[in-house]
Amino acid sequence: MDTTMRAAVLEAPGPVELLRVVRLPKPEPTPGWVRIKVEAFGLNRSELHTRLGLAEGVTFPRVLGIEATGTVDLDPDGVLRPGQQVMTMMGGMGRTFDGGYAEYTVVPREQVIPFASELPWEVLGAVPETLQTAYGSITVGLNLRPGQSLLIRGGTSALGLVVATLAKDLGATVLSTTRDPDRLGALAEHGVDHPLVDDGKVAAQVREIFPAGVDAALELVGTPTLPDTLAAARVHGTVCFTGMLSNQWTVPDFYPIGYLPRGVRLSAYGGEAGDLPAEVLQRYLDRIAAGEITAGPIHVYPMDEIRAAHSDLEHGHRFGKLVVRVN
Repeated sequence: MDTTMRAAVLEAPGPVELLRVVRLPKPEPTPGWVRIKVEAFGLNRSELHTRLGLAEGVTFPRVLGIEATGTVDLDPDGVLRPGQQVMTMMGGMGRTFDGGYAEYTVVPREQVIPFASELPWEVLGAVPETLQTAYGSITVGLNLRPGQSLLIRGGTSALGLVVATLAKDLGATVLSTTRDPDRLGALAEHGVDHPLVDDGKVAAQVREIFPAGVDAALELVGTPTLPDTLAAARVHGTVCFTGMLSNQWTVPDFYPIGYLPRGVRLSAYGGEAGDLPAEVLQRYLDRIAAGEITAGPIHVYPMDEIRAAHSDLEHGHRFGKLVVRVN
């Protein structure tokens, strides 16, 4: 029995060359923890932030990865059966303890979500963190309702695409931005009602469509575009700050009365595995399998190409979700 595994380890913050695939001892779960045989994992901006040295509280060397999808390999408490399909995310993965960039990962049982699906692992691997964040942003951050209008700032990101899918499924009118005019058609094909080129003045474009402003807006770019996104919302509308594609997430010298448009609400969202109900996950997977909704474009890499995947993530070379198929 092999007692080692392959894992992508970040030796220290810095360039992508510091991310290496090595052999490590297979981790052993203690009571309350579960070992998962990882089949696929998605890449996230959070891991890029860690690699670039922008994350706090991380010790190195570290196996990155805030999410993983696979099967239960060992539950020392016998609660989850071996072979059960599961997803896991957050809870310190890839930061305070080793994460999903590996053939096996050990996580607290409380952050493991069982499911059953015959979808390919690379599709399943694209789901956990993106769905959790999209679902939470819509339900908690925005409290979006059927018939309302939603602006997604940073719409060609994997998260932006899933938010568009969920919002359309809810019955919302979706406006979504891209900096690349060549991607407008892709947004339309994904179901976006009003694809917009982000020229830095999206609020003006939004108000040509909705003169009073949109009911809700999701900020995925970061603080550089937040004032313009706020200006696109109607009085009593809500803007939720969820993403930081720009790697900028603080507002210097924040003066609320001068910064916030009168009557516009600003919220934020960040969630954990417990914020994604198992029934929501299962229904989402079932609807993808039935062809009723799409997970969006997925770009698959083998583990040995983790550096190429991280470089594509950093420089925005791909449209959609980046997934590593472990075996």
